[in-house]
Amino acid sequence: MSDVVPIIDVSGDPAEVAAELDAVCREVGFFQIVGHGVPDGIADAAWRAATAFFDLPLADRMSVQRPRPTHPYGYVPIAEEVLARSLDQGGAPDLKEIFNVGPVDPLGRRYVDADEAEAFSANIWPRALPEMQQAFEPYFREMLALAGRLMSRFARALGLPPDHFEPFIDESPSAMRAINYPDQPNPPAPGQLRAGAHTDYGTLTILRQDDAPGGLEVRSPRDGRWIAIANVPGAFVVNVGDLLARWTNDRWVSTMHRVVNPDPADALTSRRQSMPFFHNANFHARIECLPTCLAAGESAKYEPVLAGPHLMGKFRKTVV
Repeated sequence: MSDVVPIIDVSGDPAEVAAELDAVCREVGFFQIVGHGVPDGIADAAWRAATAFFDLPLADRMSVQRPRPTHPYGYVPIAEEVLARSLDQGGAPDLKEIFNVGPVDPLGRRYVDADEAEAFSANIWPRALPEMQQAFEPYFREMLALAGRLMSRFARALGLPPDHFEPFIDESPSAMRAINYPDQPNPPAPGQLRAGAHTDYGTLTILRQDDAPGGLEVRSPRDGRWIAIANVPGAFVVNVGDLLARWTNDRWVSTMHRVVNPDPADALTSRRQSMPFFHNANFHARIECLPTCLAAGESAKYEPVLAGPHLMGKFRKTVV
């Protein structure tokens, strides 16, 4: 694997893009995209609103704290998540604070059960920053639409019709989070990171990041090296999630990644921000090996799962 995660122009020829996607998703499962069609103005407004939220006094941030630890949306203070636990590993709490939002538009039907209803819970917006909802909702819709376009390109890459995934994602309980990694005036505990090593849970993740010291690293599936993912202005980092890896029978890889601490020399000027969008299949979608990912005589590696319970099971493990 190259030391540089490839940059793919997803607006190019569909057949060529499909071939590029298949190659990188087989090898590392991480890439950056340009030609994505997301308007700069919408993306920048959401980014500025996220910064403004984390600049609010703590009391204002705490006013939108999630109502209970296992609730998916709202504010999560520093050191109240351990991402490594999603892989049944231990570790110190992550050095970040989070604001989570879920679907911004109603599902349009009755929920099947309480867990699906929770995945579509109303978002909690800060009264001290009304422009946050006004900026986040259009950006969420843009991310959801972009994820749909990427899933169509993924279908081509897997030898399927471009619309193959549509019935599985047309009621997606996707989620988005703004993350603030504060400066580090005090040394972290041994082994403590801004975000511990983990894989993502759903179909794919779309990330906007900055270039502050102490950033995103991906572990090479080939040799285990940790490789820094540089910020490319105007691009998004995209990675395969666990659910899509299962769907493809591990033809595509869901790769371990983490967010590291800054060097001590940068500790007081290292505030970092990122905004990942976590795309998921419909809550009760049955995920089983795709026919094009099963070679002759080969067996599926995984039993079928329902997308929502798979997602919530992973999420609930990370709560402190």
